Amino acid sequence: MRLDRRAFLSATALALAGCAAQPTGGGTTSTRPVRGGRLRAVFAGGGAQESLDPHLANLFLEASRSKAMFDKLADYGTDVAIVPRLASKWESDAKLTTWRITLREATFHDGRPVRAADVLHSYARIADDKRTFRAKANLALIDLKNSRAVGDRTVEFRLERPYAEFPNVLAAFGAYIVPEGAEDFSRPVGSGPFTFGSFQPGRSLLLKRNPDYWDGAPYVDELEYLIANEESARVNAVLGGQAEYAHDLTPATARTHERGGAMSIVRLNNSGMQAFAMKVDRPPFDDPQLRQAMFLLADRSQLIDSVLSGAGQVGNDLFGKDYLYYAGDIPQRVPDLEKARWLIDKAGAKGMKIQLDTSAAASGFLEAASVFADQARQAGLEVTAKVGNKDTYWADVLNQGTICCYRSGAMPIETHISQRLLTGSTTNATKWARPEFDALYDQAIASPDEAKRRELYTEMQRTLHAEGGFLIWGFADWLLGASPRLRGVANAPANTLDWARFDKVWLG
Repeated sequence: MRLDRRAFLSATALALAGCAAQPTGGGTTSTRPVRGGRLRAVFAGGGAQESLDPHLANLFLEASRSKAMFDKLADYGTDVAIVPRLASKWESDAKLTTWRITLREATFHDGRPVRAADVLHSYARIADDKRTFRAKANLALIDLKNSRAVGDRTVEFRLERPYAEFPNVLAAFGAYIVPEGAEDFSRPVGSGPFTFGSFQPGRSLLLKRNPDYWDGAPYVDELEYLIANEESARVNAVLGGQAEYAHDLTPATARTHERGGAMSIVRLNNSGMQAFAMKVDRPPFDDPQLRQAMFLLADRSQLIDSVLSGAGQVGNDLFGKDYLYYAGDIPQRVPDLEKARWLIDKAGAKGMKIQLDTSAAASGFLEAASVFADQARQAGLEVTAKVGNKDTYWADVLNQGTICCYRSGAMPIETHISQRLLTGSTTNATKWARPEFDALYDQAIASPDEAKRRELYTEMQRTLHAEGGFLIWGFADWLLGASPRLRGVANAPANTLDWARFDKVWLG
């Protein structure tokens, strides 16, 4: 299995994304890339304990800073298909258990070439049993002891089992390549578009253009990350001229400034799945008739309008709208209260009291629970929201309760299935566990034929649409604020390559 022509074309398109992106503002600013200036981007931060170790990146701020200084072997395109980065190509043996990765000619900031030994060191560091790096689970199927460097620019990975989707591992969140032996990240050395300047944890990070970057030197001379945990402070920084980019705005704020000239609003479509997760292994949602009723009583358009202020698209109870392998031919569900009431009666659930777990752990959860409870009451169910501890919410709802508010960022559909929907998945919030479903997944990842994999993923999605536990009501847009002089910001879902990426933007 070789990196196909489509992936190379996607990579070329991404390299040109800065030139092709829609301008973020109006006025007389340049729509053609120009060089120079300091770009100031303001994010919510993590306090004085912040680290620049890319393998520890969890916050959006940390993810953006990591991609500014480091590279992965591959990353997610705008449709979450895999595109090459430090890897120029990959190919597998016939059994899909050995993969060879060829590295492009790239250098670290100190002039050393990026080598196979650096890749093996980085992956071994992430997979270390004594550490808890985020990408660790993604690398679990690699037999690192029997993987090896074949010269300086080729890595041979041995896998524990056949895996056709191995490129997904190369793009895993946090799977950055660092120099062999690197452990001290007080002054990071990476291979990314910007080099380290200075760092004040919890306050700012200053980076400088890397003129030798393999993907082309950034347009801006300097990139400065600033911290403001309050949304109002991030907005005011742009309005007052202290920053050119404000990350993570609410729909209400976006509405207020959408028609103003002092700050442009950038919408990153399909950035966040919005859902309710029903546990199918226990009453009352072990009854498929009641799950069907929940699907049919949901007014998705009302949820989009009320919770997201219209900044999103309706969902169809399937993850990954418009992503690679998404089953877009399955008809869109629409509200059918009459049928929902009939199913509730048939399930003997009329008037049933159901607790919906929610919290302030994510924006919109409290509002979504309130709106959905009202919708359920119209169909004959007494749904009440229980507000949990925002600090422990995700751990609490993984195994407790029967239905909860849920969301997810971008990832391949295969990764969503493997992490959340297999019998042994560690984050299986719906407790979906079916041997026949697991078998379809095993067939898909063991097939070298992409058309066959697509067919199997579609079959799995049809089953989930009909009987699963995820009521996926929408896909939220991610909202950013930008100075009218900031140009070239791409419309890319959060956590993909072109999201919060600053080497392809410029100041007009």
